[in-house]
Amino acid sequence: MDFNSVSLNIFSSIRSAIIPLVGTEQGNLVTGLGADGTPTKFIDKIAEDIAIELLRKNELCRLIISEEAGKVEVTGNKGTIFLDPVDGTYNAIMDIPFFAVSIAYAEEGRILHGFVGNLANGDIFTASCGKGATLNGKPIRVSDTNELHTSAMSIYGKHFQYDRVVNLIRKIRRFRQFGASALELSYVGAGKIDGFVDLRQTLRATDAAAGILILEEAGGIVTDRDGNRLILPDEVSIGNCLVGTNKCLHRKVIEYLR
Repeated sequence: MDFNSVSLNIFSSIRSAIIPLVGTEQGNLVTGLGADGTPTKFIDKIAEDIAIELLRKNELCRLIISEEAGKVEVTGNKGTIFLDPVDGTYNAIMDIPFFAVSIAYAEEGRILHGFVGNLANGDIFTASCGKGATLNGKPIRVSDTNELHTSAMSIYGKHFQYDRVVNLIRKIRRFRQFGASALELSYVGAGKIDGFVDLRQTLRATDAAAGILILEEAGGIVTDRDGNRLILPDEVSIGNCLVGTNKCLHRKVIEYLR
């Protein structure tokens, strides 16, 4: 199995197909209801069909879990692929250049390989368990920022849950929301931002599995909002909260969230 080459092929094929749809009314057309309970846009459907077809052809896994299609059984290797064919659909529809393909390979609940490709600018993040993480083929590491008041973080709360996040937002230097969790986790891994905090209880394995591995392999820490081991169910209708930062900041973020 060559996870990275298959993932790169999926990324390139999706990118060629959907770039003409970015920012268009056609791309924004609703084609049905996804397995996650949200409307499926035409741009999502096109991307997912391409990814599933190539995963079937290359026999990369036994099971595909995707945001729109849900669970798809295929003939292939014993593992599971967690797929988000367009992470950041709103950005793609509005022609905001921050949306990605996210692909993770897991066996027995353990994420072994991760791939996140920025469809807007071509950046490729990869990671394999125990082998580190890369951006465009070069090793990456999380930042060495060790104080909240000098940090930059991407922070989400459902309807802006200020009871949970206001203290943290007031403490950090820069507060951002980019709108594509897989990419945001990956950019934390690359040291471009210092943390990603999502308290909406909507983050799914399809959104986050690849980004989590990239961040952890780059030296970061990922937990739930209380600092415990994060468990993301393999059902796309079930979400969770997530805190991912470098090792210097993680305990401090958890304390402020408490």
